[in-house]
Amino acid sequence: MIRAPAVAGTFYPNNPGELIRQIQKFVRAENYAPALPVRACLVPHAGYSYSGHVASAVYSRVALPQRIVILGVRHFPHGADAAIVSEGAWRTPLGHAQIDSDLANKISRACPFLREDSIAHHREHSLEVQLPFLQVLQPKFTFVPIALGTHDYAALVTVGEALGKILAFEPDVLLLTTSDFNHYEDDATTRRKDALAIEKILQFDPSGLFEVCRNAKISMCGLGPAVAMLTALNNIHSNRAELLRYATSADISGDTSAVVGYAGFLFR
Repeated sequence: MIRAPAVAGTFYPNNPGELIRQIQKFVRAENYAPALPVRACLVPHAGYSYSGHVASAVYSRVALPQRIVILGVRHFPHGADAAIVSEGAWRTPLGHAQIDSDLANKISRACPFLREDSIAHHREHSLEVQLPFLQVLQPKFTFVPIALGTHDYAALVTVGEALGKILAFEPDVLLLTTSDFNHYEDDATTRRKDALAIEKILQFDPSGLFEVCRNAKISMCGLGPAVAMLTALNNIHSNRAELLRYATSADISGDTSAVVGYAGFLFR
């Protein structure tokens, strides 16, 4: 199965040369020390013009391995609540990104809650927009796509615990998680709310993150993937987290009336 791109030409350029130049420009703008091996990272998934600088702050710092699990959100009400795809490739303007069937099958065996389902991935952009970055920065990578549409905390923990088992025995695998933060409130409110969620992420507190997003009404679209990621990291005793960059769409558009928050983290 070859999955066609759903958001090329809207979230990121459809022209290969333009796409490569944009990613390289983002990366050149970063002045970080040499890249680090990490167990997981969290990046945004908006259009590159809004959140590409935040994503590149992470990608420029991470020593990208060849095997990557991309854990994203299912924005649309179609397909399984926890959907994995184990075969085939995803096409972008830069070519085909190959699915790691061996790793996908190991994850499926560890987590029966996951369902083999391409429908949930058909229109989903949260995973797709990561692929061109990876194709430019780690051309030999293979990946496993997982999209979570469930908001059931116990189910998210189940996914996270299974991923933790995989990370424990596959130290060369990166768990690349994607989420945007608060949506469509004014800039000051969004920054205040997002600070609450960021605090829980830096504390490796999945239940705290889940509760603060519900209680403070933080519309973090990738809450489920973030909860699963933190659960997995706790299972492998990861204890070092770093917030590399935070921004809102107002930093690009200048419109502070209704913004989206973006944050980039790495975890070791």
